[in-house]
Amino acid sequence: MRPITLYDSDRLRVRLAAFLDISRTALRAMAPIVDLLVRLSLAKAFFAPGMLPGGDIGDFHATWPIIAARVTGPVLLAAGFFVRPLALLMLVLTLSAQSLGAPQDEHLFWAALFGWYVVQGAGPLSLDHVLGKGLAHSPLPLAGPAMAALRWVGREVGPFYLLAIRLWLAAALIGPVTMHAMLPTMEAEMVPRPLAIVGAALLALGLLTPVVAAGLLAGASGMAMAGADQGVTIYGALLLALLGVFGAGRYSLDRLIIDWAHRALPADESAPHVVIVGAGFGGMACAAGLRHERARVTLIDRHNYHLFQPLLYQVATAALSPADIATPIRGVFRDNPRLQVLCGTVTAVDVAARRLILDGRAVAYDALVLATGATHDYFGHEEWAAYAPGLKSVQDATSIRSRILDAFEQAEATDPAARASLLTFLIVGAGPTGVELAGAIAELARNGMAKDFRNFDPASARILLVQAGPRVLPQFNERLSAFARTSLEALGVEVRVDSRVEGIDAEGVVVDGERIRAGTVLWAAGVVASPAAAWLGIEPDRAGRIMVGPDLSVPGLPDVFAIGDTALALAWDGQPAPGLAPAAKQAGAYVAAVLRSRLRNREPPPPFRYRHQGSLATIGRKSAVADFGRLTLTGAPAWWLWGAVHLMFLLGVVVFHVRCRGPADYRRGDSPVISEPYRRALTP
Repeated sequence: MRPITLYDSDRLRVRLAAFLDISRTALRAMAPIVDLLVRLSLAKAFFAPGMLPGGDIGDFHATWPIIAARVTGPVLLAAGFFVRPLALLMLVLTLSAQSLGAPQDEHLFWAALFGWYVVQGAGPLSLDHVLGKGLAHSPLPLAGPAMAALRWVGREVGPFYLLAIRLWLAAALIGPVTMHAMLPTMEAEMVPRPLAIVGAALLALGLLTPVVAAGLLAGASGMAMAGADQGVTIYGALLLALLGVFGAGRYSLDRLIIDWAHRALPADESAPHVVIVGAGFGGMACAAGLRHERARVTLIDRHNYHLFQPLLYQVATAALSPADIATPIRGVFRDNPRLQVLCGTVTAVDVAARRLILDGRAVAYDALVLATGATHDYFGHEEWAAYAPGLKSVQDATSIRSRILDAFEQAEATDPAARASLLTFLIVGAGPTGVELAGAIAELARNGMAKDFRNFDPASARILLVQAGPRVLPQFNERLSAFARTSLEALGVEVRVDSRVEGIDAEGVVVDGERIRAGTVLWAAGVVASPAAAWLGIEPDRAGRIMVGPDLSVPGLPDVFAIGDTALALAWDGQPAPGLAPAAKQAGAYVAAVLRSRLRNREPPPPFRYRHQGSLATIGRKSAVADFGRLTLTGAPAWWLWGAVHLMFLLGVVVFHVRCRGPADYRRGDSPVISEPYRRALTP
């Protein structure tokens, strides 16, 4: 692939954009925590003497509304419920106390923080944020217009408020020149006078705002450690923290720099063309790694959304909606004119002509990345697929969900003889997917439907997990495997190991010669790679994977790469990299680095090495196993960790979405995970 000449301004812009991506991602991760800490700290204001008007506390009839406000206000503020009305009330009272009583810096910073919440509202870790999405589409009178108005305030008024806060803090930093009752007294010794003036200028201009905020926080902390009697109060420090993590806002030099760094390079038809087939974890990571390059990129997938496959089993068991784990691909890359998304099916690759066939038409490439994933492997018994569906797509998940729920519905209207077969669920394969499915179905039957039916007890459902090997979760050590089996059996799951499936039909399954009548059979026993090897005309391994070299390119085809479940990469201390999402993401990022080095005519990165960060599998509610090598966890701690890890993965999808779109603000009101048209299309 021919290199591209980068101008000096392009090099600077690319490097700056990469640095800004990392720093802004870190700040976004901190923002919800800072927001929660600020709300918890502001709860103290409800107990401040004189803040809430009223009579003597001992006079119940005169003060009970005030007592109620002091009791419920902090609770609601900490929970993030009705934050804007509460903040508006406290803003008015704080300004009144400041103007009518003795001026206090603490009141001024309270007012600034309460004003922030009046304009911006509470962050993601709040009930307002969680309920706001539903209220916007609820049939309640004026709910939709009210939520739209609040979003407008945050979007249009918020930047002006940030500008006002910056100018206010800048004026306070200048010191005696701008002394006023509505300006806080910021101790001169907090930072040297020349630095205070420079900091004030930078705040006013909105330049390097997180750095300036961090510097002022360090100065305030130094004064506190030195035991100074005066200085910025804790609420001043919290205001600086908010300004640091949320940035200077729209009207600032910081925003101009961010816009310039993320300015989309114009499409150039003469630039090298990178084609990525597959928008899974690996394909998306590769596309993201090329977002600042001048190369043209085409991302091809059979669907127009990226799917978070680790949570598919929760869609299959009615715990999540499909839209909760899907991200529209076009929405992610909409601000990159050099990246094109094509929805279709690849049927062949002509390596000699350097082109692939997409739905009958040719697409030329200079570099090709195959990230086409895997599908179900029935070990030569493809006729079983009609009776035992696997779980790899949204369609699979919704089909399985329908089978499971229909089984319970039919059992309600069926005689007891037929009911036993309907309520028998058999899962073939006790890897992570099989264990998670069995545990989720057991939880659904015993807890989710406990009082929903009249003619039978849903907990009477029979759930079998059949494994050909000697234990469940063979990827984990024996102790964790034994714990998983014990936990499944505690949920009522029948676990059968060393048992071979000999036949599957409409009536059920034959296991070691025993006929088991089962209304629902699910397949989680194995996968086989996509036919990418056949497209290239090379011999795959037994699982259909393409053997790749140290740089993940196909031997003899240096401009063709294979990653994820498509590839067999001996990159895990000489062993094959596992078919896991982290491995695919690492491989996608690595191939992007290889392509960047070629585009810039630089030395390639060292051979790909998979870095295993641990294995997790959930069994049921508050039960999971985690293996990090020397550290292993079971039960509730592993379950909480599993939830946190998957939450971080989902947040990673959101952050990835924001980073690829440029300087978007997650407060704008549109969901960063999936937009409403896609939500309607994906929800059956």
